[in-house]
Amino acid sequence: MIEKINNSKCSCGKEHSFCSKVIVGEGVINKLPELIESYNAKKVFVLFDKNTYNAAGKKVCEIITNKGVDIVSYCYDKETVEPDEANVGLAIMHFNNKCDAIIAVGSGVINDIAKIVANVSNRPYFIVATAPSMDGYASDSSSMTRAGLKISLASKAADVIIGDIDILSQAPMKMMVSGLGDMLAKYVSICEWRIANLVLEEYYCPEIAELVRTALKRCIDNADGLLKRDKEAVAAVFEGLVLCGAAMKFAGVSRPASGIEHYFSHIWDMRSVEFGTPADFHGIQCAIGTLLAIKVYEQLYTFTSDKNKALAYVDSFSFEAWSEKLYDFLGKGAKSMVELEAKEQKYNKDLHKARIEKIIQNWDEILNIAKAELPSSVEIERLLTNLGAPKAVEDIGLSSDILPMSFKAAKDIRDKYVLPRLCWDLGVIDEIEF
Repeated sequence: MIEKINNSKCSCGKEHSFCSKVIVGEGVINKLPELIESYNAKKVFVLFDKNTYNAAGKKVCEIITNKGVDIVSYCYDKETVEPDEANVGLAIMHFNNKCDAIIAVGSGVINDIAKIVANVSNRPYFIVATAPSMDGYASDSSSMTRAGLKISLASKAADVIIGDIDILSQAPMKMMVSGLGDMLAKYVSICEWRIANLVLEEYYCPEIAELVRTALKRCIDNADGLLKRDKEAVAAVFEGLVLCGAAMKFAGVSRPASGIEHYFSHIWDMRSVEFGTPADFHGIQCAIGTLLAIKVYEQLYTFTSDKNKALAYVDSFSFEAWSEKLYDFLGKGAKSMVELEAKEQKYNKDLHKARIEKIIQNWDEILNIAKAELPSSVEIERLLTNLGAPKAVEDIGLSSDILPMSFKAAKDIRDKYVLPRLCWDLGVIDEIEF
């Protein structure tokens, strides 16, 4: 599917390119030596944690050294590795500058950290995937926590992505379900991308969107096989996740793959770092966030856009009072979010007037986009039930009391027009029920 628009001038006016070599199949890990040789690498830096060393790291090292390639390796001596400054620093401190290439063995966090090391060192980067659990394999950014705030940090896209189905199909079931959860998020991300295009005239590419829809459909069609570790189902999820990373690379933005459902997850992660509250796999949280977002859209179907109501709500809004609530809810992570407003100006009343005019003019079309792109909440609940996946924040140890503030705070994470910004513009954000 990637080849359809790779290196081609698109109808959207952009030329899309994706340079990663993606190798998926049974036993493809054994192709590592020839791939390393193709980059003329004689010494490689291998990064993993205790879990991924057992899953594939040990085999990777054996395959490489048996072909005479020297390795320098670092294994995180932790059960859980956080994507933060300390762990990036550990990887960089153990990196040997004589290494010609970097190989990461893992999934989300290991991949995100290794991409930063590869970017800083300007070395070829290989990722040997150990679980079909998230969509960052092919992206050129890393989801990190910096100064308590979840950020998307520019890094290096993998030169080679290896998805050995024999390894991926043995991943913990929860990680495979997490991968499908990350794919479910694409329903909302494509919906919000189209709405942002309508309201803000933001760049949108229908061909990239269709690639994502096609990959998502294949995942949903194979969802039942995931619980049986069916290799076709595992391949469908992994390839879908890789394609969504490629879609972000094509678009030059994260729009094709993330929206408010990802920001729910980021908020819960930030609270976990600050207050020690529970947090789960990113894809699990995204699945819950997807269900929550769809339920909010279903509430909007019953609302009538009202310009005077929206203007009155925004006129009474106090950014200072809101900032205090953010600090209470998120702690020090709120600092960067509050400071972003000076650049974003999302609460600027004149800019809001222009947006609400556009929203009022296109309200029916906004609702039509949502109805066309989103399945019903009942369908998503049924799918999550069949997978035995969490459906509510209570299922991952959180209280539903945090949902109204999670939703409101999510509009401040990035300069991206997502569902809570639409609700704020309409003056109905306080009326949303969870």
